[in-house]
Amino acid sequence: MHTSYKSAGVDVQAGYQSTERIKKHIARTKIQPLNQIGGFGGLFALDTQGMARPVLVSGADGVGTKLKFAFLLDQHESIGIDCVAMCVNDIVCVGAKPLFFLDYIALDKNQPSKVESIVKGIAQGCILAHCELLGGETAEMPGFYAKDEYDLAGFCVGVVEESKMLNIQNVRAGDVLIGLASSGLHSNGFSLVRKILSDRRIDPLTYTLEGQNLAQILLTPTKIYVQPLLQLLKHIPLKSIAHITGGGFFENIPRALPQGLGAKIARSSFPTPPIFDFLCTQASLEPQEAFGVFNMGIGMVCVLSPSHAQEAIALLHAKGEKAYLLGTVQEGAGVHLC
Repeated sequence: MHTSYKSAGVDVQAGYQSTERIKKHIARTKIQPLNQIGGFGGLFALDTQGMARPVLVSGADGVGTKLKFAFLLDQHESIGIDCVAMCVNDIVCVGAKPLFFLDYIALDKNQPSKVESIVKGIAQGCILAHCELLGGETAEMPGFYAKDEYDLAGFCVGVVEESKMLNIQNVRAGDVLIGLASSGLHSNGFSLVRKILSDRRIDPLTYTLEGQNLAQILLTPTKIYVQPLLQLLKHIPLKSIAHITGGGFFENIPRALPQGLGAKIARSSFPTPPIFDFLCTQASLEPQEAFGVFNMGIGMVCVLSPSHAQEAIALLHAKGEKAYLLGTVQEGAGVHLC
């Protein structure tokens, strides 16, 4: 009896087809002529002209259980944007400009149209972040993932002049915090979201919230903040930046503050999008718990001197960003809501 690779669940021809279909999307992100798809390594020439001491900054992340809503809707493009966003938003917190991105897609069965849709989204994310998609890996793993499901992860590298790296040790009590609005849940807290919907027997495919389909709201891609923040850094001496991801305000804001300092946040300083109010109401979540899981409408928090606050907000508004004066840095660790 002949046993082939295809009979084991791996379709090599589908893999070739996927590669051909994604080439045009990768080409859209090209910054340099050096890299060619299909090699054993992605190539990127590092231009350090004008930099005294360049520092490479890397980040890696996935999309988590938000993928379940992509499976549910059979929509996979926006999830690619999420993957890029989760990585590039992290490295810009150091002040780094993203250079290139690599992805890893592992699935039970290689469906070329699905792979193309994911990579199309990744390419769009790279364009928004002004970085190049160098390539990645698509792994067909029959019997490892559930039917029609996959996992997605990404890796990015950026560069920053060492003297321009943001340093939390420069933060002082009395500094202020400016929050940039999120586009929704971004890519965190979805295990709790799924639990809430399951416990309340809410079907996200049929349930509507303020006239919008709930599943579509939940699938809204993570906002990419790279360009507005890099532009802001050219004009404003930011001291630190926090990306509000898993762990919400309570875990992430302290990462942008030195030991012994905390933050006082005015809950009334920014609007909470309806999706968060809906989830909190359904699960009877107290603010302390909600702000420890979700971003609650704030995707990034910048720490800076109060003398630069109004100028920074004006510059962000000019770039089309919704920005709010959230509160102040104070003596004593922790984040306090008032």
